[in-house]
Parts: sequence; structure tokens; C-alpha cells
Amino acid sequence: MTDAAEWVPRDGLVVVVKRGCPTCNTVLPALVELREARRDLVVVTQDDPAFPEGLGAIFDEDLRGSHRLGIEVVPTLVERVAGENRRVAIGWNREEWQELSRVSDLAPDLPAARPGCGALNLEEPHASRLAELDSRPLSARAVGLGDDEDPIEACFTRGWSDGLPVVPPTAQRVRRMLTGTARPPDELVAVVPPDYASATVEKVAINAVMAGCLPEHLPVVLACVEAACTEEFNWHGLAATTYFSGPVVVVNGPIRRQLGMSWGINALGQGNRANLTIGRALQLTLRNVGGARPGEVDRATLGNPGKLSFCFAENEEGSPWEPLAQARGVAAGRSAVTLFAGEGPRGVVDQLSREPESLSRSLAMALRTVAHPKLPLGFDAMLVVTPEHGRVFREAGWTRQKLERRLLELLQIPAREMIRGAGGCAEGVPASMFEDSESSTIPKFRPGGLLLVHAGGGAGLFSAIIGGWINGEGGSQPLTREIQ
Repeated sequence: MTDAAEWVPRDGLVVVVKRGCPTCNTVLPALVELREARRDLVVVTQDDPAFPEGLGAIFDEDLRGSHRLGIEVVPTLVERVAGENRRVAIGWNREEWQELSRVSDLAPDLPAARPGCGALNLEEPHASRLAELDSRPLSARAVGLGDDEDPIEACFTRGWSDGLPVVPPTAQRVRRMLTGTARPPDELVAVVPPDYASATVEKVAINAVMAGCLPEHLPVVLACVEAACTEEFNWHGLAATTYFSGPVVVVNGPIRRQLGMSWGINALGQGNRANLTIGRALQLTLRNVGGARPGEVDRATLGNPGKLSFCFAENEEGSPWEPLAQARGVAAGRSAVTLFAGEGPRGVVDQLSREPESLSRSLAMALRTVAHPKLPLGFDAMLVVTPEHGRVFREAGWTRQKLERRLLELLQIPAREMIRGAGGCAEGVPASMFEDSESSTIPKFRPGGLLLVHAGGGAGLFSAIIGGWINGEGGSQPLTREIQ
């Protein structure tokens, strides 16, 4: 076995391949030409010391060299300068390989481009072993278990669970999770109320392990924790309220596809690992670091199932409008999370409206019921418009802004219907708020208090309302945070 330190060059070209990759076999003519043109080329094979034949390949048996070079896909061509990767070409792309190697007319008989395969060093058990090589010691205290103590039951006993089994956060699993971000493990992410304890990247990673996340989910979880612990979102108040609400996470941008998130059929439900574990990791971090436990600080009268996890992606590709994050100021093409203090979703059925005005009126009628039909201004709402309802607005050319304006117009409610005692119901607003309650109107939502999101399956003339928590002083404001 050759130690990686002996063959990883300080300067020159390195190409990493494996026999088990079809593209690596396809690019053999290009490797032969590169060997003839560039004597500083180092060919590295991950899985077979006899491949590729005749090129003097180095067998990276322990995969340390691939790990040191940061190889994620094979084939990968790397230009090394002064001991660092200057440029990298992933997979096979003739133009990129020619530019990087400075060899023109390279392998003209090959296809112009072809994707590669996953690198062996990223597969288990290799990935966890390699992560140990360059990991700093974890700062979290190791908890010892008895010989007969079950790790999952131990997590229940110590109060680290949300009521469902968690993945025991072993040091190896936490180190593997930390490979999902370039942020240092000891970096402070947020100070988490109500205990106002410090949540470092490592502590968030521990809870992401327990939630069942993959390393690539960690950047999204970190953004969620940062957003939740701002004064605007007010996690402290939300954690302690007797109301139903908890954090609702909407994900926008390219990361949705990269993580395989769900925004179609059953988008608000079960079945998608990224959706469920990201939302759960946020909740576990807020619980285990911040101390928000039911029956203690968490005083919810009823709560809702979304307090286990409530996270979904927006269907941007099929949306009648620009993505929610973009509408809230994030640049197009960037990934972001939007946190909303919401209760469980409630359905809105309208199977007859084929014109936007009729459908708008249906949605407005349902939106009036948020918190209570006679309680205006104090509660925000998120309206999840599904594709069949969205098509009605798209075909009519209604923008997000036009629908928002129309809904707010329809939700200017006569004060006489909202005052206490009206309709034989004691709930409502004081008549003293109005000079003339007979002619005055009052808006159901404050400006900016209604968020539109596009998600759901392609069949079903239904949409959903996620009612919010209080929004005034002491309440919560929706918050959007770009993912690092």
C-alpha cells in the first residue's frame, strides 16, 4: 500500500478512476492521450490495481488519497498547484478536460460529455473511517452506557427523544454528519431559548443524527436553527405558548432537488426522508439545546402533529408565480428556508370554480376562519395552493401580487360582523375600536401577513391553509434565511 502523502503531487495533474464506473472505462483513450502529452499526470485507481492497464496507475487501496483530494465523483481530473487543488473537472467533459490539461483535440471520437459515478471514498464504511482521519476531537461529552443498556432506550430515558425512537448519536455518526458542512464544529450557530444555551454546529449535527438526517441535510438544518432563534421569529414565545403552533419550514432553490425533497403528492405528509428529518432535526435541536419540553416550558393546550416535524419544499417548476423565497428578497437560483409559526394544515375544497374571481372568493371565505372568523389582524396565515387550483390563476395571468391583493380586498370584513356579540357570539373585537361599526371595515390580515406557497399533487381540487400564531408584540414574524 502506498501512503497518500507519497503520491498526491504538489504540482501537476491527477485523474481518479475506478473500474466499476462505465464512464471511467469510456475515457480510457483520453487517459492514454493525456499520459503521452503530460508526463506529470498521476493516474489513480480506487477499486482495481490492474485498471487502467498500461498507464502505471496507483492503487488508492485505503482511499486516503481520494479523501485528501476531495474526490466526490469518478472520473475526476484535478490540477494541483503548490499543494492545493486549483481546478477540478468532474465526470467527462471534453472542453473542461482540454482547458484544464491544456491538451487540444482530446479524444475526438468520444462523446462530448458524460456524467461520472459516485466515488468509492464517499461510500460506507469508507466514508465514516476517512472522516475520522481529519476530524477534530468532538467537544460534546460522551455518555457511557452499561453493557446491557439499549442505546435507543437510553435516549428515551435521558429525555433526548421527541417521543419517537432516535438514532443514537455516536461519535462516528456525528463526525460523518459534520462532513455535510464546511463550517467548523465549534462555530456558534445560535443561542437557543428558553434556556439560552449555545447551539454550535456540532450540537446541531448531534440532533441531526438523532433525527435521521444525512450529512447533505445539515446546511438546511443549520439555516433553520439560525432563523428560528432570531428575535423576529421569537422561538421563546412560540415554545411557551398555549396555542397550537410550531415552526413550519418551506425550502426553496436548487437544494430541493439535490436532497430529493418532496413538493408534489403528499408534500405535507409522511414518506420523504429529507422533509421529515430536516423538520425533526430543527425540533430536536430546539428541544434538546433550548430546553423546550412539553409539560415544562412548552405549555401547548393541544399542540399539533407538526411539532414533530413540518417541513416541505415548494413546487417552483410548476408554480404560477416566482418562488416564495424570491418574493421575500432572496436572489433567483439561491437556496433558502422560510420559517412560519404555524398550526396544522386545514383543507379548502373547491371543485367547481374555473375562474380566478370565484376561486379567490372560496379561498377568502376559508381564510376568514383562521384562529376565529371574528378575530382580525392578530394572526398570519400561509396558503398552500395546489397545481389544479394554481392552474386557474396561471391561465388567467394572475400574478402572486394580484392574488394577494384580491384576497386582502375580499378579507376587508364589515366591523358589524366582527364586534363582540355579533351573530350571537361573544368572541370578537370591541365595538369601541370603531367610530361607526355599521359602516367600517377591518382587514383579516395585516400587510404581509398572508404567504402564498405552491405545492401538492397534480390531482385534487384542494388547497390548504396553515394558520399562524400571533404576529404583534410578543408574537412571531415569518423569516427567510439563505442556506450557506
